[in-house]
Amino acid sequence: MNRLSLPGWTCVLALLTGSGLPLSAQEAQPARTDLRQTKTVTRWSADKAWQWHQKQPWLVGCNFLPSTAVNDVEMWRKETFDAKTIDRELGWAQELGFNTVRVFLNFVVWREDAAGLKKRFAVFLKSANRHGICVMPILFDDCNFAGCVAQANKQPDPVPGVHNSQWVSSPPLAMVTDRAAWPLLEQYVKDLVGTFAHDRRVVVWDLYNEPGNGMDARSQPLMEAAFAWAREIEPIQPLTTGAWTDFNSPFSRRMMELSDVVSFHGYDPVPDIEAKLKTCEAYGRPVLCTEWLVRRNGNTFEQILPLFRDHKIGCWNWGLVAGRTQTYFPWGSPKGAPEPKVWQHDILRANGKPFDAREVQFIKVTTGKLPASRAALKSGQLREDPVLQP
Repeated sequence: MNRLSLPGWTCVLALLTGSGLPLSAQEAQPARTDLRQTKTVTRWSADKAWQWHQKQPWLVGCNFLPSTAVNDVEMWRKETFDAKTIDRELGWAQELGFNTVRVFLNFVVWREDAAGLKKRFAVFLKSANRHGICVMPILFDDCNFAGCVAQANKQPDPVPGVHNSQWVSSPPLAMVTDRAAWPLLEQYVKDLVGTFAHDRRVVVWDLYNEPGNGMDARSQPLMEAAFAWAREIEPIQPLTTGAWTDFNSPFSRRMMELSDVVSFHGYDPVPDIEAKLKTCEAYGRPVLCTEWLVRRNGNTFEQILPLFRDHKIGCWNWGLVAGRTQTYFPWGSPKGAPEPKVWQHDILRANGKPFDAREVQFIKVTTGKLPASRAALKSGQLREDPVLQP
């Protein structure tokens, strides 16, 4: 999500078929949900990971919350699950040429209503599949912008001008180091992974977003356990957790050592992204960038997206539609800040109009959604398309 690179809490976050959809976007197959398994299952071999990679198209998409959700609790609670907005905005993602989204789930919603959360996630998968989009779910997350404990009740409104002002962790941070709480966390992982373990609309499991963000290495034992629990289910999808800070630290190296496919977060200029790619590629496995896009850092679509495309690095920028998360504001933005001239994250306004129409055209050209020459792109000859239609 977003970073500890600023003072204080500045955390953020397929096989092609005849229909043209990724293998991961096809209909679900029956899933195994036996929580009594105790056998140890090892990490995928590098050969298996590369076989998976070769069956995928270039995975390109975004981290997704509907514009009507202030955080992932509001996204998934029965009372605020907004299927209509979700479907409309996934349609806009499809119009950009995106074929995948990364989406946060939250433990407290599952604890309150496990069956309901799984039903709503299945609705989400159906909508994504209808738009040719496969899904990377995230189970755990140490990010906590709001500094409060996640609860499955009505969520507060965003603080005007403040980036991601109501984001909460999954699970509540006190449970991360409380071994007495782990049986319930194990059930959460095995229930969700088990239910969708054979669902080809799920492309990858991201088990833990930014472990240690605000927790340091205290999150490592739970991260290790999450991989063990998920591996017992033997899902058809690979497992990953993305390195996000100090890639040479023992904790970050462990994230990459555990992952079937290596992933990372990169909010940096091109030279630093290239350096991070080199570090990740040293593990001999496919590489995914699960968070990126900070325009003021030179981390833009024009600079970064062709790099990922040319190396077939799956990538998910932060944000699609500007909404209640307010992630178009920069990290650390003060209360009441005016809309920035250059957005940090996100691509579209809530009415579907782009922040930058020319940027949207560039995205469409790079994803292959819109044919155009590089010369036309650079000379500004591309047509204006101010509103995307689902």
